[in-house]
Amino acid sequence: MKRFLFSLVFLTVSLGLFAQNETSQNELKINMSNLIGFKWLDVGYERILNEESSIGIGTLISLDHSVDGLDEYRTFSLTPYYRHFFSNNYAQGFFVEAFTMLHSGEDEEYYSNSGPYDTITKDTYTDFAVGISVGAKWVTTRGFVAEIYAGIGRDMFNQSDIEVVGRGGVSIGYRFQ
Repeated sequence: MKRFLFSLVFLTVSLGLFAQNETSQNELKINMSNLIGFKWLDVGYERILNEESSIGIGTLISLDHSVDGLDEYRTFSLTPYYRHFFSNNYAQGFFVEAFTMLHSGEDEEYYSNSGPYDTITKDTYTDFAVGISVGAKWVTTRGFVAEIYAGIGRDMFNQSDIEVVGRGGVSIGYRFQ
């Protein structure tokens, strides 16, 4: 896990160093609502392509597998996306996002036995979803980024009981060269 996080940070910094330009082209963000509400570490990198579009990738890792609630069985996801902005401001304002999500987790099946104990089986799964999100992004003159977004996707391989995946939250971060 530590090697994966180190590799992600190294890749992000390396991309930032090669992308020197007059305007800030890179963003690093953390989804605070997922961290607080679900105990998920959800970090993202976004590369600004031009004044109205960007590409990015988000990585979600569950910090507590015992949390019940919305999408409780997901333990990991990798989510590349493309955003198109509808604003006069440079790569900010209202946006529509197309995303794909490679995600994995555990399904739990409960079987009622005639005896005093029920049987619980845990199966791991990996699936691939395609979806769409909408949201808004604000950027200060010094590079502070805040965004809010929500989306929905459909699993394509039906490897788990989950047919629909959610994507969303409130993220904060920094835009840099």
